[in-house]
Amino acid sequence: MDEMEEELKCPVCGSFYREPLILPCSHNLCQACARNILVQTPEAESPQSRRASGVSDYDYLDLDKMSLYSEADSGYGSYGGFASAPTTPCQKSPNGVRVFPPAAPPPPHLPPAALAPVPRNACLTCPQCHRSLILDERGLRGFPKNRVLEGVIDRYQQSKAAALRCQLCEKAPKEATVMCEQCDVFYCEPCRLRCHPPRGPLAKHRLVPPAQGRVSRRLSPRKISTCTDHELENHSMYCVQCKMPVCYQCLEEGKHSSHEVKALGAMWKLHKSQLSQALNGLSDRAKEAKEFLVQLRNMVQQIQENSVEFEACLVAQCDALIDALNRRKAQLLSRVNKEHEHKLKVVRDQISHCTVKLRQTTGLMEYCLEVIKENDPSGFLQISDALIRRVHLTEDQWGKGTLTPRMTTDFDLNLDSAPLLQSIHQLDFVQMKASSPVPAPPILQLEECCTHNNSATLSWKQPPLSTVQVEGYILELDDGNGGQFREVYVGKETMCTVDGLHFNSTYSARVKAFNKTGVSQYSKTLVLQTSEVAWFSFDPGSAHSDILFSNDNLTVTCNSYDDRVVLGKTGFSKGLHYWELSIDRYDNHPDPAFGVARVDVLKDVMLGKDDKAWAMYVDNNRSWFMHNNSHTNRTEGGITKGATVGVLLDLTRRTLTFSINEDQQGPVAFENMEGLFFPAVSLNRNVQVTLHTGLPVPEFYNSRASMQ
Repeated sequence: MDEMEEELKCPVCGSFYREPLILPCSHNLCQACARNILVQTPEAESPQSRRASGVSDYDYLDLDKMSLYSEADSGYGSYGGFASAPTTPCQKSPNGVRVFPPAAPPPPHLPPAALAPVPRNACLTCPQCHRSLILDERGLRGFPKNRVLEGVIDRYQQSKAAALRCQLCEKAPKEATVMCEQCDVFYCEPCRLRCHPPRGPLAKHRLVPPAQGRVSRRLSPRKISTCTDHELENHSMYCVQCKMPVCYQCLEEGKHSSHEVKALGAMWKLHKSQLSQALNGLSDRAKEAKEFLVQLRNMVQQIQENSVEFEACLVAQCDALIDALNRRKAQLLSRVNKEHEHKLKVVRDQISHCTVKLRQTTGLMEYCLEVIKENDPSGFLQISDALIRRVHLTEDQWGKGTLTPRMTTDFDLNLDSAPLLQSIHQLDFVQMKASSPVPAPPILQLEECCTHNNSATLSWKQPPLSTVQVEGYILELDDGNGGQFREVYVGKETMCTVDGLHFNSTYSARVKAFNKTGVSQYSKTLVLQTSEVAWFSFDPGSAHSDILFSNDNLTVTCNSYDDRVVLGKTGFSKGLHYWELSIDRYDNHPDPAFGVARVDVLKDVMLGKDDKAWAMYVDNNRSWFMHNNSHTNRTEGGITKGATVGVLLDLTRRTLTFSINEDQQGPVAFENMEGLFFPAVSLNRNVQVTLHTGLPVPEFYNSRASMQ
């Protein structure tokens, strides 16, 4: 019922109708609002003069085609188009229609008889259709009251469970405290004291609680609609020509005497039936409109989703073209670089060759000049023949072509980009997207697939002639032991790097494409071999802030006298791994520690103090194995500047072994090593070490393994 509320509000005051009047144009107005918007008309246009001229009230309504508010919507107008009529500025009502500003409203507690009389020759303009109506001597009493609308408003207000509000508050109505049965108005306490004082003629009015007042208003008998021309007569018939109820006296001596009339009850039932039938049709249209609105809202959402999808597809297609162009650009630049290097090599070789020969020639010339200065004839003649032959031979070596460049400076390469530019300019949407079939299997680009340490990079593409839309790819790897495949990447990119693989292991990789229709077949399987040995450096990202790095993160020291931990960048969970650390500086007998640790090891204590590290710490005489602050296997043999500490992690046998200067320190340091381990070192400012990786397993371990 909330949608109906606008139908129940006056277009002037914006509140629910109170004593609504039916205007000849079929619109409604509150009686008080109708009185407020009356305008005085010229004497020449009085009802008597119009009747004398033979123009009836209804004829005048048809002649009134000029609205008081139709003059370019300026807010000002003249009544009926007469220049002599006074002009009055317009304003907008709460419902948005233009109305004349009302006069100061009378106190609501005054009875109707106390209201000021309607002025003579008054004009009323409907605020909704803007038709002007000239009132006769009866004034507003000439308009019938809309009792049906009053009943509808009453039922609507009763259906609302909200508290009764004061009808005189200007802005935010307060909750009503009393109701005057005579004034039929709900008051809050401040408005009651101001507008309805308990003295004078109002002292006899009866004030009741709001709830009681609403009940009494609902139970009060409805006033029977009476004829506007004959106030003592009730409506008994219906004039078909004028389309209005009339009384018996109107038929006998009034203006409806010659009109066709029908029984009021019969016409009431007929019009109710007609209204019901019209409502059925309107209800069907309203239902269709609701369904249509749902369809339109769904279309909005679908358009947004399709737009995002299409934009993403377009961006992916353009990015693929750009990637292909960038790859081709890199290939062409590689050819240019090769040509550049070739030309430089030829010219530099010629420069080197010519420089050597010139130096030899210059030396021979200087020697010959010194020989010519010799005054001993016999000595000169002994060597002169040989020198002459050498000079002629050297001169012949500078013969034709020797002093000619072997290479030009121009690059005989010409890139023909015109066909590609033409294709780019012709790039456009050919047809609407149809339901795409399943994509073709991708092709692994072997020249771009590679492994580095324990990571693998794979690249793939769609077949060149494939036009099927692809929404993404799924890359799968096995476990490195020929086991089941698992998904390692799902997305739109055509290149992926997988980290954290096992060293010295063989992996199988495959990729497939998918779209909304389905998933393609797998590509051909590619076999990848990770590195046999690990190449890595220290990791600045996980190290303590006091650790200092140099030599491409291979050399570390510390700016604190306290022990600080630094980890390697690579973790191990499988295989045999060996690395060494050379002692670059060793001052004041510190106790550095070397070993392996979990990624969450404490970084501000000596390695091995917690249960996340397994280490050997040493001084200049002895070494100890330590885990979780437990010391074991004290051995002779310390370190000095220039010493080398080796760490051997065998995750096949699950052991950790240490060496100093290639001599194993004691037996196996730790056993039952299982999980993910990172190379680790703890040191202070008195120690500097350098990491060496990618080393073969030392001889002492190989010989021991062969004995087992």
